[in-house]
Order: sequence, then C-alpha cells, then structure tokens
Amino acid sequence: MARGWESKSIESQQEDAQAAKARKPALTAEQRARAERRTSLELALARTQAELTTACQPAYRDMLRMKLETLQQQLASLHGDE
Repeated sequence: MARGWESKSIESQQEDAQAAKARKPALTAEQRARAERRTSLELALARTQAELTTACQPAYRDMLRMKLETLQQQLASLHGDE
C-alpha cells in the first residue's frame, strides 16, 4: 500500500516540475548567452575576492584588485545593457 502512495507522490512531483517548466517563458539565444555570461562573471568575481583574502604578495594582491575592478565593470556594463 505504501508503495502505491509513494509512486503517486512521485508522479505528482514530476507533473508539478513539468508544469513549472511550461510556465517559464522561453529564453532567446541572446538572453541565454547573457545569463550565462552574468553567471560566469559573478563566479569569477567571487573566486577573485576569495583569492584576494588569502593573497600575501603585494604584487599579486595588486593584480587581483585590478582583476576585481575589471570584472565589476564588465558586470555593471552587462546590467546596464538590459
């Protein structure tokens, strides 16, 4: 008996997931590319900030700060284009 209820629950969850996908508007190739670029920049920004907290060499810290500024500018320009 429990298996019957469990399979019904799984079916219901799968149907809900399919319905949620159907409700989302389809993204164009350009919108998908922008979203992927934004995600990539945000990950690079987080990684660079983490590296900056552990960097010891002044030259390396300076390089990371420049990289951080560049990533922030790219992310800002990406948000500005929307």
